[in-house]
Amino acid sequence: MRILRLALILVLGLGAGVVTAGTGCTPSQVTLRGDWGEAAFSVEIADNDESRARGLMFRKSMPDFSGMLFVFDKPQRAQFWMKNTFIPLDMLFIDGSGVVRRIKQNATPHSTAIIDGGEGVKAVLEVNGGVVERLGITPGTQIQHPVFGPSAAWPCP
Repeated sequence: MRILRLALILVLGLGAGVVTAGTGCTPSQVTLRGDWGEAAFSVEIADNDESRARGLMFRKSMPDFSGMLFVFDKPQRAQFWMKNTFIPLDMLFIDGSGVVRRIKQNATPHSTAIIDGGEGVKAVLEVNGGVVERLGITPGTQIQHPVFGPSAAWPCP
């Protein structure tokens, strides 16, 4: 099944995000792994009040396998909305150990409805809407990124 899913990803033209040997652990990239496989995304970091408030607002597009990683000083309740956001987004709510706990798929552009990621959220990864479904990303997926530190479920080497 994993090989079939990887073949489907390549056929859909999404192969650019498939992880290859030697991938580094840098602030500008997150790597995800789970039963579904592995993928890497180039990310912008939103780690202060101003950058988190602006997020991906007013952007008309985002390249495949790109996203924004919202980082909080400590795990907390995370709530988002899509006001002034033009593109549908998938949101992955990640705990302090770098494990995806909740997912919101295809958040509706311009909606002011609150998207509640719940308590204990250390980071939120926003990617293009539909990516979670295409790749098969599920809760329990591990995220590798320096922000999760050496005690993460999947720490940086």
